[in-house]
Amino acid sequence: MHSQHLTAFATQRYLSLESFKRDGTPVQTPVWFAEDQGILYVYTLANAGKVKRIRRHPRIRLALCTMRGKVTGPWVEAEATIVDATTAAHGHALLHHKYGWMKGMGDLFSRIMQRERVVIAMRLRV
Repeated sequence: MHSQHLTAFATQRYLSLESFKRDGTPVQTPVWFAEDQGILYVYTLANAGKVKRIRRHPRIRLALCTMRGKVTGPWVEAEATIVDATTAAHGHALLHHKYGWMKGMGDLFSRIMQRERVVIAMRLRV
């Protein structure tokens, strides 16, 4: 972890990703995440609302949260990008390392259901 803001995320399992609708309304989603060299990675279904919102407007906010999404820390500004296949593979590997069998079960379910997934890379705006 490189930034003092990232240090707070080091031992946590969930963060709230806040993206914005066309009209500016915020939408918060609790997600798993992994960090590498100052970049936070999450994965989600390719057709998820947050993916559509991030493609339209990459400015997001992040905060620590519980599994159910109750925010437990301060919000920080970030920029999000939907990554290419090579970077996505790296993000998935980091997430698998952090979440182990739970991530493996999610991967299996996604393959069985033939659900396309994407990885989102996020950099804090400091």
